[in-house]
Parts: sequence; C-alpha cells; structure tokens
Amino acid sequence: MIAPEVREALQRAVGDSVEFDADTSRLTSLRVGGPADALATPEDRPALARLLATCHAHRLRQRVIGRGFNMLIRDEGFDGVLIRLSRFRALEERPGPRIFAEAGVSHASLTRFCRDRGLSGLEYGAGIPGSLGGWIAMNAGIGPRETRDIVEEIEVIGPLGDEPRQIPRDALQFEYRALRGLEAGTVVVSALLEVKTATPDEVGAEVERLLAHRAATQPLDIPSCGSVFKNPPGGFAGQLIEAAGLKGSQRGGVMISPVHANFIVNTRVGSGACADDVLTLIERARTEVERSSGIRLETEVQILGRTHS
Repeated sequence: MIAPEVREALQRAVGDSVEFDADTSRLTSLRVGGPADALATPEDRPALARLLATCHAHRLRQRVIGRGFNMLIRDEGFDGVLIRLSRFRALEERPGPRIFAEAGVSHASLTRFCRDRGLSGLEYGAGIPGSLGGWIAMNAGIGPRETRDIVEEIEVIGPLGDEPRQIPRDALQFEYRALRGLEAGTVVVSALLEVKTATPDEVGAEVERLLAHRAATQPLDIPSCGSVFKNPPGGFAGQLIEAAGLKGSQRGGVMISPVHANFIVNTRVGSGACADDVLTLIERARTEVERSSGIRLETEVQILGRTHS
C-alpha cells in the first residue's frame, strides 16, 4: 500500500499516467497475478527520469514490465511501481545499415519494419512476442542467435533519474537469457541494432518459414509466458519435462502444454486460473526432472511480487 503523500509525488512525476492498485492479470501474457501498488506509463524520457527519481526518493521498488512476457506476478501482488514503456515506440532506419528502436517497440513491429525495407538479421525472432526492451534485458534468442548479436549500443536512464547515456556493446555483459552489469533499477530506453541489406522477399521468406515452424511446435493460440525454464547445458528443458511424464499435467486452470512441455498455458482466463497454480506446476516440473535426470532446472520466467505473509 502506497501512502497518500507518496501517491501525490508519483502523480506529480507522471501526471495521469499512473494508476494505483492496478490489476496485473491484464498486464502479463499468462493473464494471472495480483494487484500492483502502482502502474506508471511515462510519456517520454523526462517523465521516466522523474518517475525513477521519485521511486528512489521514497524507497519504492520499481520494475519495468514491458509487455508482460516471461513474467509471473504472484497472487499477493507487487509492492511497488510497475513501469510500462509502451509510449517509447520510435523506430527509424539509420545509415550502416542500422536501426534505432525504443524499448517499447514490439518485436512484431520490428520484424515488419525489417521485412518491408529488406533489412536482415532479426528474422530469428519472428513470432516471438514481447518488446525490444524486454528482449535486451533477457538477451532473448532462438538457437544460436541472441539479442547480443545485433545490439551495437543501448541507451539507459539510471535508477536516480539521471540523464540518458549510451553504453556500447563491448561494455555490456550479455549472458544466456540475461544482461548483467547494469546498476539495479537502470532502465533500457532504446538501442541501436546492426542489420544487413537484403530484399523484402528474402527477409519475408525467412520470416514466414520461422513463423510456420513456431506455429507447428509451440502453443501460440493460448495464453502462456513463453519458455518457463532455461535450457540446461547440452540439453533442452522441454525434453526433460516430457521425459519426466509431465506433458499435459494440470493444476487448477493451468497446464503444462501438450504441444511443448516447456510452456505452461492458461486454460481458464478470467475463470479460475491463478499464479499459485503456475508456481505449483513449476515446482512439480523442477522436482520431477531432478528426480528423473539429476538436472535441476532454472527458471527463465521472472517471478515477481509479494510472498505469503
């Protein structure tokens, strides 16, 4: 619960772009989760800087939520401020060729932009949801291709709300499904991406091939949070979960997908599914895989929020 004077401070920072006691089940791709103390959608860099400075001054936990993929918020809710960068959507072609894109640009928009202009290098992400900011923070990737392969530099605002600054690729510490080395609370606001010149037909053909493959191998027609677990060295989490006999396992309104075992899907949106069901299935999968294979899986999905008191 945010005190009245702190609510006023947040409103001074971002005006009407802050909502209190926000329902997070509408903000995450799994469509579950309890209320957040506050949800802020700053309109530009100065507003974001004021918001971050306010959170720091009042010791408020803050977290960028993006489009809510690869994220699970507990039923007890989030004690602090969730930040959406959905108004950060600038997308431009630059000489090189390169692309300047703000953090709120969806990966679908980025893929269409490249296809229409014949810019190659980002096809690997076709059909994978989320926004550019989330892709950078998670170093998202498919197979051998990762976000670090295309990032030339990023623009960030620090947790004190200081002036934006650029960080070049050689100063970034990308790891498997993570970007390390930034001060806690730092927000990525844009990136400069390296691409190659191709033709719209060439880019489009590769995008369509990958979209067809994803449609055949992943549960794209039902709410999920994407891959639940990171792949262990030399293996695949989905294969380990399937080998443990858990494909199709259910708890309440959620289920380990019968299409791909590293996806947990929501079969009852708005009518009974909850975050606790998801957490139970996550622990069941982790326990059974460790028992059957000796491998302890590490979650890729980010779990946020209050725990039981």
